[in-house]
Amino acid sequence: MAITHINAVIKNPVIPGKSMIRRFLVDSGAVYSVMPESDLKKLGIKPTDKQGFSLANGEVIEKEVGNALFKYKGKIRSSPVVFGNKNIYLLGAVTLESLGVILDPINRELKPLPMLLM
Repeated sequence: MAITHINAVIKNPVIPGKSMIRRFLVDSGAVYSVMPESDLKKLGIKPTDKQGFSLANGEVIEKEVGNALFKYKGKIRSSPVVFGNKNIYLLGAVTLESLGVILDPINRELKPLPMLLM
C-alpha cells in the first residue's frame, strides 16, 4: 500500500506570525495530528491537557495535547495537536476534516470532503 505525504504550514493560534512548514504523513487512522514537542515549543504552542492514546501494539500512553493552526492549499483551520517524539509528523483525521479534505484510499490523494450542515 502506498503512503501519502503533504506539506502543511503550522502556526501558533495566539501568535500566528510564528509558523513553520513541515512534511506530514497523512494518517487517516489517527484521530489527532502529531508533531515533535520541540517544534511545538519553538512555535510557542503550549499544552492544554493530557490525553491517553492507544498504540497499534495495544499499549496505552499519555501525551500532552495543544492547539495549532494548520494551513493547506489556502485553508487555515485550528486543530488539536499531540506533543510527539522527534521526527514524527502525522496528520490525523480531525485535522483533515477541519481542512475539508478526506484521503481517497484507492488513489492515496486528498480530495474535497463533502460538507454537510444539518
